[in-house]
Amino acid sequence: MKILAIADLHGLQYRLNLVLKNVEKYSPDLVVVCGDITQFGPGDTAKNFLDQIPVETFAVHGNIDIENVLKNIDGSKAKNIHLKRVKKNGIPFIGIGGGNPLQFNNRLSFTNNKIEESIIDKIDESTVLVSHIPPFGLQDKVFLGVHSGSKKLRKLIDDNKPQLVLCGHIHENPGVSKTKGTIVVNCSIGKKGEGALIEINTNIYVKMLD
Repeated sequence: MKILAIADLHGLQYRLNLVLKNVEKYSPDLVVVCGDITQFGPGDTAKNFLDQIPVETFAVHGNIDIENVLKNIDGSKAKNIHLKRVKKNGIPFIGIGGGNPLQFNNRLSFTNNKIEESIIDKIDESTVLVSHIPPFGLQDKVFLGVHSGSKKLRKLIDDNKPQLVLCGHIHENPGVSKTKGTIVVNCSIGKKGEGALIEINTNIYVKMLD
């Protein structure tokens, strides 16, 4: 499966045009949008942007996507996977959007067929975890090399070892890291680059797009 992963559009059409160009160039099976689709809204910008993407799309919101953005993700052609577990080509994707992942610790949950289950319990070595915020210490460096990712998210990853984490938020540090069998990709296009192209077969291959 081929994935085009991006984050941090911030309501700028020229950034979305880069995504559309790469969809045409690489023909991904799936586009994953890791939040900050808008610049504090409006919500219909999110729907407008997501509806322009001509292939199946999974999305979560970011820290500056206002509440109405979530409603507009739901109303778009994309699938809002925040606190949901969905499968593509047999691979489970779990989304954790917003600016403070895991703020409710193990009470984070999602509803599937009216049965509420802990999202933590559903993350395993087959999972692709989609977060806006990166995990602490992994593609999260800002000024002077300071790490600004989520320590709770890092612990979740270290404990559950998802095969892949897609994130954004830190515009200064797009790229790829690996820890304990998990590949972490910061696919932000907020400052440089055009996101990441990822192929999941027996192994995972990542190409950062310049």
